[in-house]
Amino acid sequence: MRAPFSRPILCSALLVSLLGAPARAADPATDAMQAAYAPYRTALFRTNSKAQTESEQAIATARESWQSIVARFGASPPPPYDRDSGFAASLNRVATVFADAERQIRDKQLAEAHETLEAARDVLSELRRRNGITVYSDQMNAYHVEMEHVLTDGPKLAAAPQGPLLLMAHVGRLESLADRLDTEASPQIKAEKEFAPLLKSVRDSVAALRKATLSQDAAEIGAAIGRLKGPYSRLFLAFG
Repeated sequence: MRAPFSRPILCSALLVSLLGAPARAADPATDAMQAAYAPYRTALFRTNSKAQTESEQAIATARESWQSIVARFGASPPPPYDRDSGFAASLNRVATVFADAERQIRDKQLAEAHETLEAARDVLSELRRRNGITVYSDQMNAYHVEMEHVLTDGPKLAAAPQGPLLLMAHVGRLESLADRLDTEASPQIKAEKEFAPLLKSVRDSVAALRKATLSQDAAEIGAAIGRLKGPYSRLFLAFG
């Protein structure tokens, strides 16, 4: 089973947008989309954990929230999206993803629904990128993309000659991206009492992977890799 929320192909685009100097979210459309992102995150989390009833509830809320966004902004987007000829198409693409996922959830195809829901995150990330907008979700996505590489390739590297040395480059990137989860968090996010301990769990999981990688013990490395996803998922659910 794939780890939640994977789309490795976004790595370059995400890193480019994060290293540049795009505008911060300060428009009604982005604010509304970020508000609607909360039930979407829950739907991703619940489908991944195979929770049928909770998945049905989350996708229904996500669809309702998104339909209001399409109705409010689809025909008349505010700046900066008013210059984006593909804005309405992107909104409609997300609406289609939600409708498809809801049908799959209803048919108890939760793994398939989870994969379907992944696409919405990609559409929204690209929509923001091409309009020079960055939000905290972009930091979470960038970390996730690198984590996906580790989850997929890390065990193979751990067992290969000189593999731990190659894996250490990924560990360094995870550490850097975890730093951005801290430095790019808004004062409002940092004021939430859950944020600091959740972020610490993410940092601790990366530190444990560094320690295991330095040991060059394949079994220890594999165990540390397996402990990356849980802390990230909990931070994502709350603030991603």
